[in-house]
Amino acid sequence: MSPRARRTPAGRAGRLRLRRSLTTATRGADLLERKLRLLSDREHTARLAAREAERVWREWLAEAETWLVRGVLLGGESALSASAPADRARVDVRWAVLMGVRHPVAVDWTDPVRTPAEPTAPNTALAHAERAYRAAVRAAAELAVHRTAADLLAAETGRTRQRVRALRRHWIPRLRDELAALELALEESEHEEAVRRRWAATRAGG
Repeated sequence: MSPRARRTPAGRAGRLRLRRSLTTATRGADLLERKLRLLSDREHTARLAAREAERVWREWLAEAETWLVRGVLLGGESALSASAPADRARVDVRWAVLMGVRHPVAVDWTDPVRTPAEPTAPNTALAHAERAYRAAVRAAAELAVHRTAADLLAAETGRTRQRVRALRRHWIPRLRDELAALELALEESEHEEAVRRRWAATRAGG
């Protein structure tokens, strides 16, 4: 930009635009960092919940398999197939949205219902196995929900972190440098203009 161009209103308008762009970029980075903190906190919570659900699932699964072996040894495999209810469990997943990220948050579980006409487990071991397997499947559903939520939140966390890095490391410093250079040029231009005016006034007075 030439000294003459720096003295034009375009130079001052450019400075105003740069200031506005810098303010917008800084505010955007602040908002993205707030989003990043919220996403990270929720992801951490989901990871902890998934870890606990996995622990519960493994415990119930181990117990269910132990009772199943005992039950089959007592009544045979025919007793196992005969005691299974015809109804199926129902799993409904509840979803939520955090900072634009849709993710599962909970499981609504409905146990299968055995009708009065259906036979019950022929021995106590199979009854315990049924109870433990129901708990294991419920824990597995919760594990899936929390893991999926954590993965979705982690993906958005990564994208948000990249945008923050781009703003903080590249875009904002560039705007600051451009604004500083333009302000320096305008200051020099205004100083030169003042010197010329004093010189012109001195000549006119002389």
